[in-house]
Amino acid sequence: MRVIGTAGHVDHGKSALILALTGIDPDRLREEQERGLTIDLGFAWLVLPNGEPVGIIDVPGHRDFIENMLAGIGSIDGTIFVVAADESVMPQTREHLAILDLLEIDTGVIAITKTDLVESEEWLDLVVEDVAETLAGTVLEDAPVVLTSARTRRGLDRLLAVLQSVLGESEPHLDRGRPRLSIDRVFTVSGFGTVVTGTLIDGCLETGQEVEILPDGLRARIRGLQTHKEKIEHAIPGSRVAINLSGIDKDQLQRGDVVASPGWLHATTLVDVRMRYLPDILWPDLGQFAQRPLRHNTELKFYTGAAQVMARVRLLGREALLPEEIGWVQLELQEPVAMMRGDRYIARLPSPPTTVGGGIVVDPNPGRKHRRFRSEAIDRLETLAEGSPSEILLQTLQREGPVPVGDLLKASRLGDAASDALSDVLSDGRAVLLGRGVDQPLHDVERLASTKALVVSHVWWSRLVERVEKALSSYHQRWPLRQGMPREALRSNLGLTPHTFDAAMARAHALGVVLDEGSTVRLVSHRVEFTPQQQQRVEALMSRFRQHPYAPPSVKESIEAVGEDVFRVLLRRGDLVQASPDVVFLSETYEDMVSQIRTWIERKGSITLAEVRDRFNSSRKYAQALLEHLDEVEITKRVGDRRVLR
Repeated sequence: MRVIGTAGHVDHGKSALILALTGIDPDRLREEQERGLTIDLGFAWLVLPNGEPVGIIDVPGHRDFIENMLAGIGSIDGTIFVVAADESVMPQTREHLAILDLLEIDTGVIAITKTDLVESEEWLDLVVEDVAETLAGTVLEDAPVVLTSARTRRGLDRLLAVLQSVLGESEPHLDRGRPRLSIDRVFTVSGFGTVVTGTLIDGCLETGQEVEILPDGLRARIRGLQTHKEKIEHAIPGSRVAINLSGIDKDQLQRGDVVASPGWLHATTLVDVRMRYLPDILWPDLGQFAQRPLRHNTELKFYTGAAQVMARVRLLGREALLPEEIGWVQLELQEPVAMMRGDRYIARLPSPPTTVGGGIVVDPNPGRKHRRFRSEAIDRLETLAEGSPSEILLQTLQREGPVPVGDLLKASRLGDAASDALSDVLSDGRAVLLGRGVDQPLHDVERLASTKALVVSHVWWSRLVERVEKALSSYHQRWPLRQGMPREALRSNLGLTPHTFDAAMARAHALGVVLDEGSTVRLVSHRVEFTPQQQQRVEALMSRFRQHPYAPPSVKESIEAVGEDVFRVLLRRGDLVQASPDVVFLSETYEDMVSQIRTWIERKGSITLAEVRDRFNSSRKYAQALLEHLDEVEITKRVGDRRVLR
């Protein structure tokens, strides 16, 4: 699931293009429709030619509504960057491009709109050339260009094909097991209550799940989930999601709050960032470009996710940050914001409102103010920007999947730090070991590397357990009288290699998740139980066996009486013993016959088939089946026409 956003100057046809592509008018407010101007975020969706659903966030282009634009642009996977053919590049074209560049949103398509308003192809060539010059040196420098018209539908099919291509080249969303959603809309629905929307990242959400809303730490429960107006039970990373929350009022929430699973995410009023200060800043009131240094104690507006808050700049290691420079900044936020290391942000001057820079959150919880010119603080931030060894190792593990310990250490390229990093992620539960070697001390990494143990992330393991439980539960429901699911069938269902599957089942069995019984695997809770009707038929069959213990019903007759699955259960739990493909005995009858045959041979030295037949007043069929069975299980041995004990 992907989400894209529009970008571009006001009245360049962003909303009209989305309406033409999707049939959905993203201008949902009455004022927007009356003025023909996007004021707040609009939402739509489409299905690409390959069947992949894509959510769309339509943002306002007018400079007065840039703040609303920023609330939607921070969580997108790519962009349709719009430039009108009749006007070409305009001021908000440049500002939106600068924002995309700062957020490093490098997946996109350039849509030249309103081509029906241009009389000559030569003019279109000039517009395309102007756009290329504007994009040079930015993240969208190599983005494909498509000529379009919402009115005539020129280029719309090609736009979808190109969009599919560029999205296909981008990295899929990882499920890190820590779901969070930055709220961009809050409203109520009659009969349902509070609803929030946003783009889900880092994990999944499920109906009935308890969540925490930050920064206030409020608790609520998910009453329902929707994606693209379709009810769902399970929301996946990267999707646009509407969440119906119970236990919380609309007035307690606002845009920028974050919905997360409880306990792991924290809000902060102090954050360390790496800031890239823009080289050219358009001052709208002056109508010109100018360059001004960013100085200590400057007040800025800080935007991340859908949140915006005033912040005071604390420059680290320098007196001023010059245009085109990148530097370390500690921001004091006027209100707490929930964020994570690696989140992107935008910084704007409040007056005149202008985008001046942005970058990446390096430490969302530094805990205290840094001394501005202490080299230790700068060194620490440099290290954090690259990621801690354990974080780098975990990212490698999420990319590689189940991997032998030694291979993971090499793939991480951490050198001597890899062993300590692995010990860290194993000790705090972010990674787990599968298979041989799992009993080794976690700090003895060299010894672990010499085993065939596999390492997986905690998220991978949790998801596998869910899939195993779902597969086995479904199998038990379909085949309630079978002991368990055939091992190979379960492995095929999970799509695992034999080595990974064996290692995973060993851990699942040790943890009591499943019972691995060799040829089959079952849930610990699974019990084979007959229905009253089945039990009635079993009792009737057992009565027939007791009436004719030495000439009992055949296998075929038994199956006809109770059904094949019930018959197999009777064999498995030892009620019946099968001596041949057609002969079966009641277990107590079988044990008595074996005991008598042993006693006879011990007393007389051997026994013949005729003697067995006469001893039990049976027929040759049953006597022969029993003796051949005893030969097979190595109780007796045939010598000529007689049997002796082995």
